[in-house]
Amino acid sequence: MRHAIAITALAAALALSAGGASATGLNFSTDTCKHDYSTPYDVDVTSAGLSFHRTDGSPAKIFLHDGALKVDGRDVAVSAGDAQALRRYEDEVRRLVPEVAAISREGVQMGFDAMTTVTMTFAEPGQRDAILAKLKRKQAQAIKEIDEGVGSGHWSSDRMTETVAGSVSDSVGELVGSVTSSAVTAALSGDTTKVEALTARANALDKSLNKEMDKRSKDLEARANGICPRLNDLADLQASWKIRTPDGKPLELMTVKPKENKTVVMD
Repeated sequence: MRHAIAITALAAALALSAGGASATGLNFSTDTCKHDYSTPYDVDVTSAGLSFHRTDGSPAKIFLHDGALKVDGRDVAVSAGDAQALRRYEDEVRRLVPEVAAISREGVQMGFDAMTTVTMTFAEPGQRDAILAKLKRKQAQAIKEIDEGVGSGHWSSDRMTETVAGSVSDSVGELVGSVTSSAVTAALSGDTTKVEALTARANALDKSLNKEMDKRSKDLEARANGICPRLNDLADLQASWKIRTPDGKPLELMTVKPKENKTVVMD
């Protein structure tokens, strides 16, 4: 029983090492954001302009370029001041989207690097190559989807969540199951030597992986925090213009809400 308990702790450590490291890289901090920001639209950034579109809600499509505005295919007259605000908004979005893509790529890279380290440390020789090959394929697919999506100027919040968080979390679950199966077998067989060796490797991995990922996650967090002042500027621009859609409502390209104060308690 003592061995089974020890190996259960080892399995938990593996899950936290892989899953925790990837999560740190994938979550944008909102510490420097004045509000909580989102958009109900998918966004396409092209040389012709910015297109905001959705299948549920009205307006369904908003297009802007060089101070000109169309809502659901119809031209909307704007003042000279509002035209200038729209130009600044468009310019900032054009600069912001590539940075979001770069941060997303780095988040994926961090998650898969952590899982590769776990695999090299714990996977049995007979399964290691297969696991590494699968991780490499999934990482390449996630990067490809980022490049074809936000990296090419096409933003979809649902797609980004599925691509970045989904690809890493799915791989973590598969990896933990594969790597810990042999450890559980060793524990139940009473192989004290193997259990002790696995536990020592887990302890060493915890220290080395945390050290590496802490630095990378702090660097990535700093880049993510750098996005918030730019979102603040976009929100201020939106608040400044007097533009109304044909139904008389203010033109809102992004949703601005008071920040939610969330307290996380850890035992």
